[in-house]
Amino acid sequence: MDRTSPDFAVGEKWEDFIDGQEELHRAALKDWVEAAGGTVTAFDFTTKGVLNDAVQGKLWRLKDSNGKPPGMIGLLPQNAVTFIDNHDTGSTQNIWPFPSDKIMQGYAYILTHPSIPSIFYDHFFDLGLKDEISKLVEIRNRNGIQSTSTVTILASESELYMASIDDKIIMKIGPKMDLENFVPPNYQLATSGNNYAVWEKK
Repeated sequence: MDRTSPDFAVGEKWEDFIDGQEELHRAALKDWVEAAGGTVTAFDFTTKGVLNDAVQGKLWRLKDSNGKPPGMIGLLPQNAVTFIDNHDTGSTQNIWPFPSDKIMQGYAYILTHPSIPSIFYDHFFDLGLKDEISKLVEIRNRNGIQSTSTVTILASESELYMASIDDKIIMKIGPKMDLENFVPPNYQLATSGNNYAVWEKK
């Protein structure tokens, strides 16, 4: 890093993910980034692991004990590269795939939250999700959501996760439709799909 001064560099530190040990898992990522001088980014395997499980009726897992996202994005979002799948976890190797019927919920999460989100080629081009993913990217760009944006978690229960980002957009994932007035009247629906929705300020 010191000798090349890259504009962007990401490393892969993939360790076994054990449910209930997210704190240790993401701390190891944070320590690795800081040991590398703090300028390198790392694939956020902690967010991947929690999100994989959370969309299966455990959306309460998307809030840590400090009220923040439970992955590396809750500690060092500017150094976290979030993803749903990559060439190892999905695709032909399929080692640790994201639940195939919930992929768009995953993208609704990472493309609205702070971090440096990445999109998997297979999802974008091979699964017919290009239009849905592109709408989320447009919303992120239009509202200036950055790697250091602020997340306020509005709800985290088994069937509903909602968050406000930078007081510009509100997102939800999960099958629960009773949103208990979480969406103020000055917000309008920007996009929605199977168990996800994003609103932005009018």
